[in-house]
Amino acid sequence: MNQARGKLDEADLLISRAYVAGEWLEGDDTPIRVEDPFTLETIAEVASVNASTAQQAVNAAAGALPAWAARPAKERGAIVRRWFELIVQHREDLARLITRENGKPMREARGEVDYANQFMEFYADEATRVLGEIIPAAEPGRRMLAEREPVGVCAAITPWNFPLAMLTRKAAPAMAAGCTMVAKPAGQTPLSALAFAFLGQEAGIPPGVFSVVTGRAGPIGEVVTQSPAVRKLTFTGSTPVGTMLMAACAPTMKRVSMELGGNAPLLIFDDADLDTAVETAIVAKFRNSGQSCIAANRIYVQDGIRDRFLSAFAGRVSQMSAGDGFDEQNDIGPLIDEAAIAKVEEHREDALTRGGRLLAGGASPGGRIALPTLLANVPEQAMLAQEETFGPLAGVIGFDTVERAIGLANDTPFGLAAYLCSQDPAKIAHVSRALETGMVGINTGLISSAHAPFGGVKMSGVGREGSHQGIEEYLSTKYICQAGL
Repeated sequence: MNQARGKLDEADLLISRAYVAGEWLEGDDTPIRVEDPFTLETIAEVASVNASTAQQAVNAAAGALPAWAARPAKERGAIVRRWFELIVQHREDLARLITRENGKPMREARGEVDYANQFMEFYADEATRVLGEIIPAAEPGRRMLAEREPVGVCAAITPWNFPLAMLTRKAAPAMAAGCTMVAKPAGQTPLSALAFAFLGQEAGIPPGVFSVVTGRAGPIGEVVTQSPAVRKLTFTGSTPVGTMLMAACAPTMKRVSMELGGNAPLLIFDDADLDTAVETAIVAKFRNSGQSCIAANRIYVQDGIRDRFLSAFAGRVSQMSAGDGFDEQNDIGPLIDEAAIAKVEEHREDALTRGGRLLAGGASPGGRIALPTLLANVPEQAMLAQEETFGPLAGVIGFDTVERAIGLANDTPFGLAAYLCSQDPAKIAHVSRALETGMVGINTGLISSAHAPFGGVKMSGVGREGSHQGIEEYLSTKYICQAGL
């Protein structure tokens, strides 16, 4: 790594080999070039494995499953706990890796490490809380039980925007439940996943229980979707890819968990506290440079508060700075690639062409930096309101009545998250129930927690991550009926 930026205290955490069956392997194909989104320099050339090596990882996971599943839950939880402690110990290095490969500011990278580790800590304890039930017998002389068993071998495909957190919230419940897992991280950000695997090895995860395969998505995806040994696929990413993966899993009847695209609305009502509304919008829109599936993509503001909100919000956005994630003064880091910059530019220009008004920010200054930008008077038909922008571009749309706001919010095929700002308890209750989303944030833009279920409805996915529901996604129920007692 560049000695001046992001130097690690423990150099061994920068790994360029795949991790399969407890071994660190060189690649089979042309290495993956991992680059710093800010400097565009190459950080590492990571092994790219082929389908044969991916199948080797699946076979190892299948071979390790019986012993890992049979291990007492307390022992599995203790290993996950040691993994958690090692992440605490290496927090700063993991944050540096995230900023190097993803670009987000270091304070957000540290926040991601802490958030990711919530899942390790939570599921270390949750391992011993998996309970079955005794069912009252339907007739004399019978014993009826429902036991919980691990689903089996799992495959996880994770995105680049939260490269550590999206992995821990899949791996932690799987390990705690007694499953084994083969993980495929995004090609842009494999370093966090490999460092995570390194710490898992140190924590005592047995060979084959957890593997990380790096390489081209097509061949690896075919192996994990087609293999009958893989009983569950968990994926975080776009809806088109998610639906394709679900179809590929259908012939082998795999269980799937899908956390897919969003188009989150933020509704700000006339009775909202202005400071709270502005802070909610800042967090919900600009966290991770807007590259979040639960980012507030559409901001609807009621007529009575709109001018005051726009003035205050524009002031905050104008004060935000974008640049190198290792500069602690910056609020926004570089976007992940050129396509991300192009999409933000397209959405901004489309909104301005349709009558939108620029209040803060503007065109990209170059490279992969997108300025924090605010537009007012955005038409409902603008691309910004219809598609997920995935960048630091905020557009405000006005509304008059509560029912109009609900209609606008629900006018999308997606339903991951929504936000609202109000001080009226009756309005909060009515609107939060009427919103067609899996999650609702009320007077806050920060809703994710390991203790709460995360997931969406409609085209935003199936299944939940986090909370006790998260571990249930990795468990099957077996009914046992014994006669002749």
